[in-house]
Amino acid sequence: MPYIRAEECLPLELIGEIQKYIHGTQIYIPKKQKRSGWGEKNGTREKLDHRNASIRSLKTSGLTIAELADRFHLSTDSIRKIVYY
Repeated sequence: MPYIRAEECLPLELIGEIQKYIHGTQIYIPKKQKRSGWGEKNGTREKLDHRNASIRSLKTSGLTIAELADRFHLSTDSIRKIVYY
């Protein structure tokens, strides 16, 4: 990461305000970035949403909680959470 002098990129008023809190030391200012949600980058979230939609669809077509648990290799409590919440 390159070192940049504050006078080269910041207005003097802002430098004055920063100097009220920090005197002659280096500070790190992170870049602004939007964080991705869990599983969004690698597609896991999309796969789970698709799986959960399939579970709900099969439940409405008549499969029992136990049958869904066996088919998707999940606990009956996990299936209930997906179907009812």
